[in-house]
Amino acid sequence: MKIAAAALAGLLLVGGGAATAAQAASQSEPASAAVTQQTVLSADAALRIAEAVQKEAAKQKQRVTVAIVDRSGATRLILKGDGSGPQTEESAKRKAFTAVSMGRPTSELAKGITGAGPSIADIPGTLFLAGGVPVASGGAPIAGIGVGGAPSGDIDEAIARAGLKAVDGKLG
Repeated sequence: MKIAAAALAGLLLVGGGAATAAQAASQSEPASAAVTQQTVLSADAALRIAEAVQKEAAKQKQRVTVAIVDRSGATRLILKGDGSGPQTEESAKRKAFTAVSMGRPTSELAKGITGAGPSIADIPGTLFLAGGVPVASGGAPIAGIGVGGAPSGDIDEAIARAGLKAVDGKLG
C-alpha cells in the first residue's frame, strides 16, 4: 500500500511539474503562435446550399443526395432527396471531401487521373467523379459540396453549382 501511495505521489509531482512548464511556455509565446482563426461555413449557409441543390434537382427531375463537409472533411450536412439511391450518400460525401481537400471541382481533378501507377485517386475517402465543388472564401477552400445520384456526374456537378450559387457573393 505504501509503495502505491509513493508511486502516486511521484506521478502527481511529475504531472504538476509538466503543467507548470507548459504554463510557463505558453506565457512566453505570443498568443498568435498558439491560436489560429478559420473562416467556416455557417449552418444557415449549409442549409441554403442544400435547399438550392434539392430545388435544382427537382427542376431537373433528379433524385440526389447532397453532402457538405467543412475544411477538415468533417460532415456538416447530408440531405437525401426523396427516392435517392442508397449509394448516393457515400458518393456525395466523398465528392465533397475531394473538392475541399484539393480546392478544385472533382470534374477538373478527374481529368488528371490516369490508370498507370499510384495517383491522388488512391487517397482514402476521395472520389474523382464529377459532382463535387469547393466553397471558397478569400481564395481558400472552406467547405465542399458533393452531389450524387444523377445518371451523370456532369448533372451532379451542375446541381452542386446551383447550391454554390445560393451563397455566392455572401462569402468573404
